[in-house]
Amino acid sequence: MYDFSNFTTADAVRCGREIRSLGSNALTMEEAANEIVHFFYDSFIEKHSETRSCVLVRLFKTHDYAALDDDLKAFAQKLLGKADNVRDFKCFTLLSTCGVNAEWGSRRNSTGHQAIPLPSIRIVEKIPMMRNIIKQMGLEINSVINPDPEIIMDLSQKTFSVFHIPDALGCPYVPAQEEFVKPYNVKSVLGFGGVLPSGNVFVVIIFAKTPIAVEIANCFAPMALNVKMVILPFEEAVFDRDTGGN
Repeated sequence: MYDFSNFTTADAVRCGREIRSLGSNALTMEEAANEIVHFFYDSFIEKHSETRSCVLVRLFKTHDYAALDDDLKAFAQKLLGKADNVRDFKCFTLLSTCGVNAEWGSRRNSTGHQAIPLPSIRIVEKIPMMRNIIKQMGLEINSVINPDPEIIMDLSQKTFSVFHIPDALGCPYVPAQEEFVKPYNVKSVLGFGGVLPSGNVFVVIIFAKTPIAVEIANCFAPMALNVKMVILPFEEAVFDRDTGGN
């Protein structure tokens, strides 16, 4: 077990080793992602209360809109609106979710995040949390929504910074303050991820009731490589039983 309030370099090494052992029996990226989010949800405990530190853990991956199933396409179009329904684009697609609320146990139950359309820099700039995830990680928005084949390999081998919000309460980058942050006592938000050889971006996002200091958050940057090693074999088999796309 691990504690966000006292997470050491040795813990990071051990945690990374445990992550790399996940997904050995998975058949799809979604199955591997499920193992990853449950690992973080179950492994971080507040020592003083002996309860889980994580309120919600999610893993997202950008995915071509054209490769999504009809339900996810409809979800993305509903968020996008008819005015921007003009071409193919990337969607920030929820692959796995796990949290204290039973409804957060399935990506299909999400009312706002199943497939977030990213058709243009202008649209991404209007989504504060998305914009800041991309920028804090050290990526350019255009490299996420329109990957350049000439630099994809470069990006896929790079280690990126973490996305970190030490104080979630009142932060404009964390939406649903009244519906989520306050009632679930979310203290900090932590995200880390990287770029796959396809140019698609993956991000693990953790909402924690334990405050996460910046020096602790920085320990998670190398963790992205461990997650990447688990999901990398499944770029051609993303969703379970073709229920979400290709």
